[in-house]
Amino acid sequence: MPLHQHDRYRRMLRYFWLFAALQLLAAFLLDSPGNILRGLRTIVYTEDALITDYIAVAGPGAALCNAALVTAITLCLLYFSNETFNGTTQLEVGLMSGFALFGKNFVNIWPILAGSYLYARFRREPLGSYIHIGLLSTALSPLVSYIALDNGWGNLYSAVIVGVLIGFIMPPLSSYTYRIQNGMNLYNAGFACGLVAMILVPLMSSMGADPTVHYNWATGYNRLFAGMLSVLCLVLIFCGLFCCRKPVWAAWAGYRRLLLTSGRSPSDFLRMFGPAPVLINTGVNGLIGMVFVLGGGGDLNGPTIGGILTIMGFSAFGKHAANIIPVMAGVFLGGLVMHWSLDDPSVQLACLFCTTLAPISGYFGWPYGLLAGFLHSSVVLYTSSPVAGMNLYNNGFSGGLIAIVLYPLIIDVAQHRKPVLQDRDYFQPMAHDEPIVPPAPHAISEEESR
Repeated sequence: MPLHQHDRYRRMLRYFWLFAALQLLAAFLLDSPGNILRGLRTIVYTEDALITDYIAVAGPGAALCNAALVTAITLCLLYFSNETFNGTTQLEVGLMSGFALFGKNFVNIWPILAGSYLYARFRREPLGSYIHIGLLSTALSPLVSYIALDNGWGNLYSAVIVGVLIGFIMPPLSSYTYRIQNGMNLYNAGFACGLVAMILVPLMSSMGADPTVHYNWATGYNRLFAGMLSVLCLVLIFCGLFCCRKPVWAAWAGYRRLLLTSGRSPSDFLRMFGPAPVLINTGVNGLIGMVFVLGGGGDLNGPTIGGILTIMGFSAFGKHAANIIPVMAGVFLGGLVMHWSLDDPSVQLACLFCTTLAPISGYFGWPYGLLAGFLHSSVVLYTSSPVAGMNLYNNGFSGGLIAIVLYPLIIDVAQHRKPVLQDRDYFQPMAHDEPIVPPAPHAISEEESR
């Protein structure tokens, strides 16, 4: 019997389960079961506002165990919701696993996920239609933890109600914010979550809450985690070249074609090129992220590894070496002229998560990517303060602001085209799941050319 549309990609599930198992194995190799259990309890009872490095507060074993649990929850939800497996699947797994090292845990994500489920029931549509935004909306899980744990103001019941409300309102909000950014900010959910946090946090403060920004940052793990990440990335590159039933030359040629795309959202590289180029891209991007962190004198810990895993997740959905390096270089350029250092924790995260603006580099050219990274390096340092670090995707919020400002300016001033809002997918749904040749990186619609 022939495979149903996109069903062949469901075989990805077994490899993601292997990834979760490797996280769990690493956890028990790095720490004892007793310490891991105590660390998990510490994680659950910790207020998770940025920056709360679980490696610093609970140890590497407990942090990796929490990541494995969150990854397992994600895989179960994706499977039982019957969501179509494609590039967004890798995006979701990489992002959830990465942020499970600093902010998301296997408890505080559930109220928001329940809200997404209720919204699907309200709309009388399958959960698979909203599980994607439900998972991404857990960027606001620190709000759930704060309300539940702050005994002087909130309580568990209030935390559940607020979490469910967040999950319920995020699908329509993110759908709107996606259009106004014209596909130039890959972390659209981060921008939408930032808008929600900008309302909820001041509202809570007016009612007597006093959320504060956290700075828990682990150091001294560079050699350990550099070795682990290097092995993971090299294995992915090897599998892309030799284990996907394609000649090596064909896999490499597919990767080179992938590098010519803009990455403008939505760009599902798995559907466009197949698994071999995506695996190569994932491994290469992971190495690039690690080199940038260590090259800037940074630390490999929960937040930075989370950023690298996020880049690797988005390697199936918009990011590649040609469009992320200029934006990251823009952050480094900012370090030469700004009054902050590249080894500051917030700047290290900005260097990784600034790649949300990779489509600007890929669509308009590397000079504009450099400009976007330069602006992002400063804007992101101030956008977390009004929301007290409650939005884990703060770089997505900052990236959305920059994308909304830069897109019409570049279009109208530099390229003399009429700015328009994108109201349709850049890549239309397909009737089959074979890789396709993407449009030219700078191709424009008839409407944009007026």
